[in-house]
Amino acid sequence: MITTILAAAGTAAADANPYGLQAALREGGLISQTVFGILVLMSVVSFYILFSKLFEQQKIIGQGKRVRQAFWSSNSLREGSAKLDKNSAYKQIVDDGLAAQEQHSKLTDPVEAHDWLHGSLARSEAAINSKLGGGLAFLATVGSVSPFIGLFGTVIGIYRALVKIGASGQASIDKVAGPVGEALIMTALGLVVAVPAVLSYNWLQRRNKSIAEDLSAFSNDVLGFLASNGAVRPSIASGVKPVATKPATTTAGQAGGVPRAN
Repeated sequence: MITTILAAAGTAAADANPYGLQAALREGGLISQTVFGILVLMSVVSFYILFSKLFEQQKIIGQGKRVRQAFWSSNSLREGSAKLDKNSAYKQIVDDGLAAQEQHSKLTDPVEAHDWLHGSLARSEAAINSKLGGGLAFLATVGSVSPFIGLFGTVIGIYRALVKIGASGQASIDKVAGPVGEALIMTALGLVVAVPAVLSYNWLQRRNKSIAEDLSAFSNDVLGFLASNGAVRPSIASGVKPVATKPATTTAGQAGGVPRAN
């Protein structure tokens, strides 16, 4: 009973608007339906990337706020690292810096501690930024390609309109309205998919740039802390009482110390 009612309603809607989207897809056949499916798929994936990247970016921004509030009040980098979330991007930078510090004492070739640490922290930053940029290439591709996919559907629609005109021998509106309507719908769909993808790409790129600047500043602070045996650290956020530290007698394997080159 319900199926019959829905079918009747669908038929009534089609009769009321013979030039709607469903009618255009039926008129266009397999080619138009394929183009429509590709554009819908692109749109769904684009919005998935947008929301997943926003969640990922907001997570790192929140981690940065917690770092500024509590991390630099710790006695050592290891103690500060323990306060950070397990999968925190900032924890990754700290842990990579500490690992590079321990590795430096095992090198057989004389390499400046500063250069070794700087290279390790730079690689850590690059890995995080690369992860943040994942999926943005797809958004750029969708923004560039989807108008042309819609244009392909438009060309097919115009071609079908011309074929109907030639077959009927007259350019009456009832012969060409369907194919021309199909062509215009495909053009509009291509733009509807492309515009949000381009806007999302630019917005996410701008947010990624801001996050990368914060990570770079934090990495530089970690490098200064390690290279000065803990004597150099950024100013601590207001409301957090700093912990006095004594520069000095640390070994190569301890957090906060870098062996001086002879």
